[in-house]
Amino acid sequence: MLSLAGRTLTRLLSRYGVLLGFLALWQAAASGGWVNAAVLPPIDMIVVALWKGLAGGSLLGDIAISLQRAGLAFAAAATVAIPLGLVMGQTRSVETALDPILQLFRQTSALALYPVFILLLGLGEASKVFVIFWATLFPLLLNTISGVKSVDPLLIKAARSMGTSDFDLFRKVILPASMPSVVAGARLAVKSSLFAVIGAEMLAAKSGLGFLIQNSQLMMETADMYAGILTLTVIGLTVNYLLVWFERWATAWKGQSESSLI
Repeated sequence: MLSLAGRTLTRLLSRYGVLLGFLALWQAAASGGWVNAAVLPPIDMIVVALWKGLAGGSLLGDIAISLQRAGLAFAAAATVAIPLGLVMGQTRSVETALDPILQLFRQTSALALYPVFILLLGLGEASKVFVIFWATLFPLLLNTISGVKSVDPLLIKAARSMGTSDFDLFRKVILPASMPSVVAGARLAVKSSLFAVIGAEMLAAKSGLGFLIQNSQLMMETADMYAGILTLTVIGLTVNYLLVWFERWATAWKGQSESSLI
């Protein structure tokens, strides 16, 4: 039988073996001259560039600026999308009235509208935050509506048969049951917000991770460019795992009987 260490190593290799092999191939190809190191620098050079950026503080400053822009936009989108989605999911007349304009706006790319936002709001932070808000709003809104509509009708009927008030029905049944869909929308929204913040910073900014990535590419400082891309990836993974944890915490009621929710 395999030892504990052997079993652990086997599990790690089964999960991360392909990724480690890809990184090893990248390192060997770049170091061995199989590819142009100016285009695809070795992994160790990227790690050094990442460390220098963090130790020097410049990368931390860009991270803080990008997270501030994305965070403000995400908070604003959640404040609008979640309550509106809960209302639209429960009230047919509101959904009927708002659905046509919602379908029109959701098909319009946020970055395509960025020049319009610049004309309306200027080149400052307001236009950047608003374009990120636009990209973040619709995944949250649509998933919230879908979550409310997917609540089991039998559960709602059972709650009403027990004399549950409308407020308690919403608080104890509809909101908990729709939470997985809301969190799924939040995960999509985070991805959209990171795309939008990078796009906005590449188009019209002098700071942030998007500016760092584009400026490094223009200056042919590709190790710094990949360090910025790696940083963005780590941020996205971290936020995604935090949302997964929150979903598990918020849906702990699934381990209880449905009657305890009423």
